Amino acid sequence: MPSSAIAEMEEQCRPAGGKRILALVSDAYGGHGGIAAYNRDVFDALSGAPEISGIRLLPRLIEFPVDTLPKGIVLDRTGLTGGAAYARALLNAVRRYRFDLIYCAHVNLAPLAWLAAKLQRCPWMLAIYGIEAWEPSRRRSVRLATGRADHVVSISRITLDRFCGFTSIGPDRHSIVPNAVHLTDFGTGPRNEEFARRLGAAGRRVVLTFGRLSPYERYKGFDEIISLMPRLLKKVPDLLYLIAGRGDDQARLQALVSELDLDDHVKFAGFVAEEEKADLYRLADVFALPSRGEGFGFVLLEAMACGVPVVASRLDGGYEAVREGALGRVVDPGDADALADAILGALREPKRVPAGLDYFAFPRFAERIRQAVIPQMEGLRAR
Repeated sequence: MPSSAIAEMEEQCRPAGGKRILALVSDAYGGHGGIAAYNRDVFDALSGAPEISGIRLLPRLIEFPVDTLPKGIVLDRTGLTGGAAYARALLNAVRRYRFDLIYCAHVNLAPLAWLAAKLQRCPWMLAIYGIEAWEPSRRRSVRLATGRADHVVSISRITLDRFCGFTSIGPDRHSIVPNAVHLTDFGTGPRNEEFARRLGAAGRRVVLTFGRLSPYERYKGFDEIISLMPRLLKKVPDLLYLIAGRGDDQARLQALVSELDLDDHVKFAGFVAEEEKADLYRLADVFALPSRGEGFGFVLLEAMACGVPVVASRLDGGYEAVREGALGRVVDPGDADALADAILGALREPKRVPAGLDYFAFPRFAERIRQAVIPQMEGLRAR
């Protein structure tokens, strides 16, 4: 069927009076990692709002198969083959459909979102997450566009403050909507012993960190914990540091492990599928993320949802993920003594889901994101 005919059919199915969103995203459904997870939660929440009749998602990347989508969401795959294809897909969408809001889910897509909003004569929103929005972009078009968003949704206060430091976004044009955690997907439970044996964790006390192993994201704290392991092993001889995630920095980290003669005490779990994440967290006695550049650190929420004591940084968004220390221990990642004490102290804690974690539960997230997004379609006009 010709694309024009499909467009006409989709338009005819649009409920009268409902609002429609065009979303420009790096990835969401079929994606992996923190931004993709946040985006899925955003669109799951908005698709259930009675004010919204449809959301058209335009992703740059779909890494895994997408089986089902929430009602009212259309996944436009025509822009997946590169930047030019993505721009064509965007122009086709704004030519064929009428949208009430452009939702931009990455700063690098801001110039296209601004253009789409101009063509549609509608407002546009920008979502920001972490270090990608902590400093002005090197690209002039991105710098110009980001400050023109009608509204900005930030995952954390620290990210918002950094962003507002170099843009003209005023207090009436932003919201903070922290990550959600799906409590029913996690919970306390016994170790999966087969999984533990596969990862070399059987019969061991485990400190876990879960994150991308990228040479551009060395702020996550892997180096700090590896360097600390000889000291920790003197107190806890059976301790294992388990690093989950994949990326191009693994070889460098493995070399550091071997240099410190820690090959028996530091293991790399590699990629962990969504359906295995709860089993991964339940292997851990402590989850540690002594980072310096996390926009939020949603893995802290997932670990706490499995009852695992956590150690977070007081220097980045992890501090907000543990509610300024109310839900977990906080430490300066550069203070090795404090980090060691925090990990050893957390190892002595019982496993339990901390009271107050429901602050981040998905129903509360859904309420926050709807309060941030829906008014933009009803009252604002594109700048």
